Amino acid sequence: MNLAQFSANKEVAFIILLIIGLLVFATLLFFIWGKLKPEANLIELKLRTKSWWTMALVFILAIVINPIISYFAFGLLSFMALREISTISKNVRDVDRRIMIWCYIAIPIQFILAYNGYFNLFVIFIPVVMFIFISFMLVIKGETTEIGRSMSVIPTQLMLTVFSLSHLAFLLSLPQIAGFNAGGRGLLLFVVFITEINDVFQFTWGKLLGRHAIIPKISPNKTWEGFIGGIITTTVLGYFLRFLTPFSEVESLVVSFVIACAGFVGDVVVSAVKRDIGLKDTGNLIPGHGGILDRIDSLAITSVVFFHIVYNLYYS
Repeated sequence: MNLAQFSANKEVAFIILLIIGLLVFATLLFFIWGKLKPEANLIELKLRTKSWWTMALVFILAIVINPIISYFAFGLLSFMALREISTISKNVRDVDRRIMIWCYIAIPIQFILAYNGYFNLFVIFIPVVMFIFISFMLVIKGETTEIGRSMSVIPTQLMLTVFSLSHLAFLLSLPQIAGFNAGGRGLLLFVVFITEINDVFQFTWGKLLGRHAIIPKISPNKTWEGFIGGIITTTVLGYFLRFLTPFSEVESLVVSFVIACAGFVGDVVVSAVKRDIGLKDTGNLIPGHGGILDRIDSLAITSVVFFHIVYNLYYS
């Protein structure tokens, strides 16, 4: 996407400026707040804001620069997430680590399918072809102890990190729709922004009003107040950002609501995995947010849900 095309795409330019504006506002707010009330504990919020800056810049660059580099960036993100979750997994057999090589080889294949828009192959390669292939490779290794667990865990890791994120890349390959100027980049910005802002508001409302834990055994800090407040706020914002999508007013409300719920699901699913392993974070790559998987946990679900809603409504 060259500069002329980018300037002409007012919808995408507007949302990028909006994201940057919100981050500047949050940064200044917490800075001034800390100066006026030094006793306020703003460390976590400041760390999260720095992390949001990093993530926002990564996704903005992935959208603005050459499409091939964008696909490479998403592929690299998938690789890092898969490596992270496979590294922290407990009770991993030696044979499983050797099988993981095939999972890494699957990453460029999946993103090449996304880049070329081969939808039918794209949707079956990992959940069907790789599931069968991984199971067979585990069998021929001849180590049957806990093989059933490995047949379940490895494909799930591949689905959660590679298959899910590849849907974000495929959005960039969707054909143009008459009257819809934002295109795939607009759709990508919409789902990423709505997903992340939902995380922000669920966290914020939970901090401000949270009293009743929603799943205390999995994530004690998640509350009904934060969940409901985040969903309402996200749904309203999605309505006003519908210009990034081909959605009608009603569709934008429904889809934003679904994304908010799906984001919560992704968050608690990864939280459950971390609790099983006995870790607070999957890594320490991103200050204030832990590892890669800690930040894409919601996107791992919302990307797939959003893509197939859009595809079935407007592209099938």
